[in-house]
Parts: sequence; C-alpha cells; structure tokens
Amino acid sequence: MSKDLIHESACAVVDKLRSGDVSPLELLDVLEKRIGEVDGKVNALPTLCFDRARDNAKALMQKPAGARGLLAGMPVPIKDLTDVAGVLNTQGSPIFKDNIPAKSDLMVENLEANGAVVYAKSNTPEFGAGANTFNEVFGATLNPWDISKSAAGSSGGAAVALATGMAWLAQGSDMGGSLRSPAAFCGVVGMRPSIGRVAHTPKSGIDRNLGVVGPMARNVEDLALLLDAMSGDFADDPLSLPAPTTSFLSAAQSGRKPKRIAYSPDLGITPVDPEVKAITRKAAERFAEAGAIIEEAHPDWREAHECFHVLRAFDFAITKANLLRTKRDLLKPEVIWNIEEGLKLTVEQLERAEAQRVGMTARAVEFFKTYDLLLTPTTIVPPFPIEHRYVAECAGKRFDNYVEWLGIVYAITLACCPSLSLPCGFTASGLPVGVQVVGAPRADAQVLAGAKVLEDILDLRGTTPIDPKVKK
Repeated sequence: MSKDLIHESACAVVDKLRSGDVSPLELLDVLEKRIGEVDGKVNALPTLCFDRARDNAKALMQKPAGARGLLAGMPVPIKDLTDVAGVLNTQGSPIFKDNIPAKSDLMVENLEANGAVVYAKSNTPEFGAGANTFNEVFGATLNPWDISKSAAGSSGGAAVALATGMAWLAQGSDMGGSLRSPAAFCGVVGMRPSIGRVAHTPKSGIDRNLGVVGPMARNVEDLALLLDAMSGDFADDPLSLPAPTTSFLSAAQSGRKPKRIAYSPDLGITPVDPEVKAITRKAAERFAEAGAIIEEAHPDWREAHECFHVLRAFDFAITKANLLRTKRDLLKPEVIWNIEEGLKLTVEQLERAEAQRVGMTARAVEFFKTYDLLLTPTTIVPPFPIEHRYVAECAGKRFDNYVEWLGIVYAITLACCPSLSLPCGFTASGLPVGVQVVGAPRADAQVLAGAKVLEDILDLRGTTPIDPKVKK
C-alpha cells in the first residue's frame, strides 16, 4: 500500500482522506517508512517531528470529516527557515542549532487550520542564502536524479522530498528563485505567488516583499490545491490578500488556454547554457498545439542585476546586521558579504533601486497587455556538481558574485510577477530542466491555468517520485 500511495497525486490522496479510505495516521506511517528508506541518500528532511504530527492527526480525526480543512490531514513538511511550535528551527545556521520556537509562524498556523499535518522540516542553506542547499548544521542535500549534483536552493530539501516520494506537497519560500530553481533541478513544480498571496508573520519589516512563501508539488493541480490552503488575509500580516472567490485548483483545471505567449531565452540579461535554451524553447513552442501564438519577446529589465543586488543587500542588513556584530565567526562567507554590502549602501542607492523596481513593474504590466504569459528557462544551467557552492560562470561569462547567475528568476521577483517552474524535459545526461511560466502581477490563476495546459501537452507528469540515482 505504501508504494502505491507514494505514487498517488496529492489531490487523489486528499480525496482518499475525505472519503475515509485512508487516515492521516496511515499517511504518516507511509512517509516515515519512505524517509527511512530514502533520506539517508539525499538528506532532504533532517528534522522529523512524527510524535507531534501524530498528536495533531489524532486531534484532527476527532473532527467531523467536513470540518478537517482543505487538506483533510495531508502531511506537509515546512522549510527550516520557518517557525513550527515545539520543533527545531535552525535556519541552517550554527547560531540557531538549538533553537526551538514556542509559537508557529502565521503561515504554519493557517496551514494546520486547513488540515495540514506537519511532520518534518526541510533542509535549506544558511538563512536561505545561496541556490545550493548545504549548511554546517545538517550538511548538503543531494539531487536524486544524480546524487553527485546540487538540488539548488534554497528550498532544496522540499524539492528533493517531493521528487523522492517523501512528501506529496511541500512549503517553500522564494526571493531570488528559491522555490523555482530547486523545482527545476529536481523535476517538480514550484510557484512564487504574488506578493501577499500567502500570509506570514512579519519579521524585521512589515513591507519586506522580495521574499514570499509559496507551494511546491509534483504537478500543477497539486500545487494549486496547496496554494488554496495557504491563501487568505490575516490582520497579523497587513499585506496579505483575500483568498480568491474561485479556487486556484479550479483555475488550474479550467482548461483556459493562453492566446499569445512570449518566450525569452535570457530576458536580455544573462547567458544561458545552450542545451537548457534548446529544451525550454522547444517546450514553449509546443503551446502552438493549444492554438497559441508564440513570439520571442521580453520586457526591458536591463537594470535587474543592479536593482536586486541593492535591495537584497538591504534586506540582509536589516535582518542580519546584529548577527554580524555578535556572531560573525559562525556565519558563512556569502552571508557576511551580503550583510556588509547592505551596511555600505547609501540612501541614494536605495532611492535608485526602488525607482528601478517601480519601472520594471510598470513595464511588466504593460508587457502583459500584449502577452498572456512569458516563458523562460527557470535556471540558466542544468544541475551542477554538489561541491560547487554556486554557479561561477556560464557560456563563457564569469559572474561578479554568487547570486548573479539567478538573474533570470530574480528579475521576475523585482517585477512583482507570479511565476511557476514546470518540468519541461531532460538533458542528454538525464537531468531535469524547468521552464518558467510568468504572468502579470496578481495573475496567479492565469499562470496556473497556462502551466496546466502546457503540462498536459508535455506529458511529463508522473516522472516523479524516483529513488535516488548514482550516475555512472
């Protein structure tokens, strides 16, 4: 039974929960067995909390079937940047290796109120910094398609758990591609929703919105289900948006086809590996099978690198400056660099960066008056060797810092657009490639609908879960 359940979609499993064909406790047993078989090879879920999960599952089962929330007892892992009451939250840092919060983040409370059962924390790089999931507390998370390769980051643990059948759904977060890049590297789906779509507990600043929380899953419908469970407005998060009147799952299942698609191999701002470019272009062109017009185009986002460097550095300064002053010896070099870059900023630099972001967003809004969706590669390279801390160069160009290779995703962040990474093919060596599906600000439903249309055309659904592989 466990093997069969692991291969079921999340939507199918939730249907079984609602009908009583399976219980949350049985699902936890399945996951605990699967984790025991698999996680020692990939290190995706370093912190487990099955006792807490079973207690919550039993309490949920005391409620009438119709009062168990959208997820009805579905187990969900939470990224190790987010507080879960009574569960270790290290943030991937030695500084917090013994940190056990007393209260859960608002996002976790909302998920649990909607029937999620939290059973694990997924691995992340220190403070989510860097698109390769490794840290000094738990070590590296390995890509199950080839365990010598990176799972990307910072939601690498979540992506690997999904890809290996240790989760049906997973929560992640995304500033510069932290949901989208690992989804692409691991052959799953990850969505950065619109700002405010998922409420969370504000920390360090009410208006921090470069980073958002979002859903990850193995297919578009499952992802939409989780986004429905995560959505809603709460006074504790003044930027949060009301849940839509039509569910995101209904939007994904609507069959609504985009009429005009833009494809850009590079957004005009970054080199891209030729094989990744060819695979994503071919996938985008298959939208023609749904009757869409496909054109090569992108907004003018030439200031993306400068803008993101400044705003990300400022975010590190306001959230981590005190750690630099008091715990510098426990911080990894990339985090130290980010904080110091933020502390050096002038008001003039911030003024310029904020104006650049306003301009990028305005051009995005104008662009999407012509195009329903914009498609790009999610990552500019296939999964890289795990021992490389980051991508230092691509197609002959050396990058100035450890985040510049992520320009193709952080440009979308800056323009305030929802964006989803969808599996779209494999390299000649059998590694997954993701295509990024982008919509206008607040057009989350349109992104989901279009991604589902393309998912059906590409017919790659069901390629996961897999057992970890060793490439020869």
